[in-house]
Amino acid sequence: MASLWEQTWNHRDFPRLEQDLHTDVLVIGGGMAGVLCAYLLHNAGISYALTEADTIGSGITQNTTAKLTVQHGFIYHKLIKTFGPQLAHAYLNANLAALEHYRTLCRTIDCDFEEKPSYVYSLDDPGAVQQELDAMQQLGLEGEFVSNLPLPFPVAGAVCTPNQAQFHPLKFLAAISQGLHIYEYTKVQELVGTTAITDAATIHAKKIIVATHFPFLNKHGSYFMKLYQHRSYVIALEHAPQVDGMYVDDAQSGMSFRNYKHLLLVGGGDHRTGKKGGGWQELRDFAHQHFPQATERYHWATQDCMTLDRVPYIGPYSARTSGLYVATGFNKWGMTSSMAAAMLLCDLVQEKESPYAGLFSPSRSMLHPQLAINGWESMINLLTPSFKRCPHMGCALKWNSQEHSWDCPCHGSRFDHNGTLLDNPATGNLNH
Repeated sequence: MASLWEQTWNHRDFPRLEQDLHTDVLVIGGGMAGVLCAYLLHNAGISYALTEADTIGSGITQNTTAKLTVQHGFIYHKLIKTFGPQLAHAYLNANLAALEHYRTLCRTIDCDFEEKPSYVYSLDDPGAVQQELDAMQQLGLEGEFVSNLPLPFPVAGAVCTPNQAQFHPLKFLAAISQGLHIYEYTKVQELVGTTAITDAATIHAKKIIVATHFPFLNKHGSYFMKLYQHRSYVIALEHAPQVDGMYVDDAQSGMSFRNYKHLLLVGGGDHRTGKKGGGWQELRDFAHQHFPQATERYHWATQDCMTLDRVPYIGPYSARTSGLYVATGFNKWGMTSSMAAAMLLCDLVQEKESPYAGLFSPSRSMLHPQLAINGWESMINLLTPSFKRCPHMGCALKWNSQEHSWDCPCHGSRFDHNGTLLDNPATGNLNH
């Protein structure tokens, strides 16, 4: 089940940390967000180190569909309604800056970077399309209403945003990680203030950035209440159409499309982790119906942290922690959000002001309807009798028959059939 990206790159090896270390900034987590933080800190001349429990890019980053775009669904209408035009504009500007930084870096990196238009479509609501276009116009973002797409089904309409991009995420990661102070197979077991303890060493830092997908410290920040995880599936098809763009349904359970060289990547089958969903079978049924000549070459799945209000949590870990920062909750748009997070956190650890700090603050209001849904899911699963319980917070695990894993409906931890940890926020295997 290794992704297309995982099977088409050359991993760069980094050592395991074997002795104590002193540094100004410790970055925990070697996905795209963490490595970009290290890269920017390195270029800023800041003393830093990055630790990764496995190898860089081995988590969620290797399973992305790798779209670089500022158009994250019909987001801008919702942001204006929730936060007002000023903060909606800040979200746009943060992602425009992230996209431009990728564009600049990729001029000298062989990572299959391609400029492509991005399309967000609706199957049945042209009003929602026009509403998003109106919001984009208010914020000064170029967009166009499109009625016909090169997809094998009709749509009510789509927003087309030009000059977006796609790339090979692991080829990019291999290039920017060269020469960085990275330690693989170095799992942080415990934090005491800003001192990190691993199996073989102690890291004394002045500041720490937690970029571990789902934050692993439960006693601060209430992330177990304000995040949940969503599972998505991808198949890569040979002998399928070239669609010349990136396409995504605004509906959370909808489908996405993009090409990589001669392959068509079809995404969908989504569901909340621990719940039932269409999975790969939904995508294979779709491909069989619409692309009967196509051959499946790769398939994989990914998992995304979802916030209460569709905006990532980037900034101080909590109001009660000093020198501790976090980047999480990228809401299925991890590539652009990783760069935006790294740029913001690099400013914050240098005590520079940022126009984006308030918008992304993890301490902002939690009063959103999703909070009640998350609380209900947790309560139901805590009360469900089961021999298999998640070591994170004790929720009943559900068997995922498609992926042969035990999944937590509360917070998204996953374990293989033997109980070995696959996805956090749990930090250890199941007890037998």
